[in-house]
Amino acid sequence: MPPRKLREPSMPPSMAKVKGEKLRTGWTTGACSAAAAKAAALALASGEPQARVDIKLPKKGEERRVEFPVERCDLDNEGAWAEAVVVKDAGDDPDVTDGAHLTARVSWRAEAGVELDRGEGVGLVTKPGLGLAVGGPAINDTPRRMISYSVREALDPEKRGVRVVISVPGGEGMAEKTTNARLGIVGGISILGTTGIVRPFSTAAWAASVVQAVNVMGAQGQGTFVLSTGGLTEKAAMRLLPELEEVCFIEVGDFTGQAIKRAVENGLGTCFFVGMAGKISKLAAGVMMTHWTRSKVDNTLLAEVTEKAGGDPALLSQVKEANTARHAYEIWRSAHLDEAPHLLCEEAANNLMEYAEHKLEVHVILVDFDTLDPTGASPGALEKTAWGAA
Repeated sequence: MPPRKLREPSMPPSMAKVKGEKLRTGWTTGACSAAAAKAAALALASGEPQARVDIKLPKKGEERRVEFPVERCDLDNEGAWAEAVVVKDAGDDPDVTDGAHLTARVSWRAEAGVELDRGEGVGLVTKPGLGLAVGGPAINDTPRRMISYSVREALDPEKRGVRVVISVPGGEGMAEKTTNARLGIVGGISILGTTGIVRPFSTAAWAASVVQAVNVMGAQGQGTFVLSTGGLTEKAAMRLLPELEEVCFIEVGDFTGQAIKRAVENGLGTCFFVGMAGKISKLAAGVMMTHWTRSKVDNTLLAEVTEKAGGDPALLSQVKEANTARHAYEIWRSAHLDEAPHLLCEEAANNLMEYAEHKLEVHVILVDFDTLDPTGASPGALEKTAWGAA
């Protein structure tokens, strides 16, 4: 088959429209934590509970400030601490932390400066590779800065230092719906955000989590990683490769290209990609970002695979008219054209290896959930491998 140009299309500028209506943006856990911390700091400094508070978003150039309602603000009778709660509104984003009560307790301390720590429901970092100190709170760099400068707007910690403890009641349960445990974050959620704003159905958070997961593997010295397109393919991958640790498996979604680039940067050596016919067909066509809005399945490619596998003209015609890649795969199965799925995986694997500048060994596995019968290809030796269901 002729070589194909490798490309990684960008995501749509906005995924935030449904039936022509713009969806609501929301606020990150980092922005809500900063607002709660400022409200508590103002209350501590003034002795007065706060009902609303405004903070500066971490945007370069023009300053943007936003105001948050304070759900609750309490003061210690002796004036030693104040605690404030801001409820996260994720807008129209399907976020597991939507409605979370971001809570900040600010208390005086003897040393100057702002000390930041975790309370209930905020994760503890237990593995390297996250850009955070092992043994410290899972509060990322931008939220740390937001909390610090928001507190400094309320009081002067160089004259009298403060300790800020961020907690999220119920955060440990929320974290069970994330990949935190796999990344070595235990006991709660991460406090995240780079802009303070949650954009509905934003893919930025997913892309960032993929990059973060690869970084963690690199920091731990893992050599092999497994990319899957979603929960079902990941479960299949874990059955196929039971010898690998859980940290080696990443739900990559549409961000295969970004994962491959970061894996090369981290010196990883072997990649397995596990997916269904649609995503693998796009990779075989050279598309490294496989969101449906940015690429379509190439029926011409599928027909070329059919012809190379020995399909007759009638079968080629059927594949050219196939509605989806899965439909083409079903046509291959019905015709007992067993070579075709292997060739498709081989083409995808070759493209991934080329995208990695031949610095990775790549295996691609196609999983059919009707039969749980995966097939694959392993470039390098370019040998075709049949994978039995585990």
